[in-house]
Amino acid sequence: MKSIFTNSVVAVMLIGGLNGFAQKNNRSLDNYREPDKNGVNVFEDVKDTISTFDGLKVRVGGSFALQFQGLDHENSGAVALDELGSNFNLATANLDLDVALADGVRMHLRTYLSSRHHPEPYVKGGYFQIDKLDFIKEGLLEDLMKHTTIRIGHMENNYGDAHFRRSDNAQAIYNPFVGNLIMDAFTTEVGAELYYTHSGFLGMVGFSNGKLNQSTVKNDANGASFLAKVGYDSQVTDDLRLRLTGSLYNTGSVASSYLYSADRTGSRYYHVMQAEGADDNFRSGRYNPNFGNKVTAFMINPFVKYGGLEFFGTIEIANGRRNSEAERRSANQYAGELIYRFGRNENFYVGGRYNMVSAEERTGEDVDISRFNLAAGWFMTNNILVKAEYVNQTYDGYAVDNILHDGQFDGLMMEAVISF
Repeated sequence: MKSIFTNSVVAVMLIGGLNGFAQKNNRSLDNYREPDKNGVNVFEDVKDTISTFDGLKVRVGGSFALQFQGLDHENSGAVALDELGSNFNLATANLDLDVALADGVRMHLRTYLSSRHHPEPYVKGGYFQIDKLDFIKEGLLEDLMKHTTIRIGHMENNYGDAHFRRSDNAQAIYNPFVGNLIMDAFTTEVGAELYYTHSGFLGMVGFSNGKLNQSTVKNDANGASFLAKVGYDSQVTDDLRLRLTGSLYNTGSVASSYLYSADRTGSRYYHVMQAEGADDNFRSGRYNPNFGNKVTAFMINPFVKYGGLEFFGTIEIANGRRNSEAERRSANQYAGELIYRFGRNENFYVGGRYNMVSAEERTGEDVDISRFNLAAGWFMTNNILVKAEYVNQTYDGYAVDNILHDGQFDGLMMEAVISF
């Protein structure tokens, strides 16, 4: 407790000190996704055509999220479950530093101040983004760089579009629901990504070292990860926007792939399907196929917005194996979200999501997990969102002695989010 208090005081002092330096410059940056309501339904950072750079700028931002949970769970009874009550979850907080270093050159750094899995602060990751090469020589490759972005760092890798709508610890203002997808594709690895956009078309290629936890110890699993994305995103008319992307994530021989287990902050559904008296499983309610090695994953994401009505879909096909397995296994995920935004400046919304995973377990079972969500939200201001959600998740195909045999959890969640 003393350590948590001390770290919190240090974080507050840091924010206060930086705010003194950055107060007058704490506004939008070039080539930047806003952390408030203006960032909703933004995917890759918009490529700005007009520069506003007039010197070093430090933007200090952050986010805060708190949930009230009222969930129940049950299974076949072979393994006793913890008894759940209704109460508040641990409040989570992020600290963001975004720095305009030169014309077309920006840095981003995110620190989790408090999360379900780590009550102590730790750095999620960051990157160095280049949208112009004028810092090398004025006008260098100017025509090419009008459509090109380079990103380098230990960072959230751009696989699929679902990660742009997920909750990243306390940054939950982009997510119309409380929880993320069942098979939550998210990882942070050291690498680089190259983007080219023109007339609505998007192309990206990237490489990373395939490691979540960095190490220089030599082993036989030092293969890299390859990422790619192609797509089209166009505001066809004032009312109609269409976007369609396809993404690939492929690892070589790595010690362990963390594509579906890299989120160290934890699930929003606390203690669900957890054995009585067991230690907290901070990923409760999610599914990790535990491929481990040589993972190949494809994700297709359609997005359509007509007026206030929007649809976002996910089709994901993944396979891989652990070193001890002779054959590859597969895990497929499907999700569809239908959201209707209304009111002045679309400050209110209602929506639903259906999410299903079908996978082959290492033990030989073919399992199915399905989740249904209903949600409603209110943007009280651009920086404040309150939302409520009903969730129902069921498990099928697990062995009789498995805690998830005939498992189910359901109930209500409420969440308040502040992001700036």
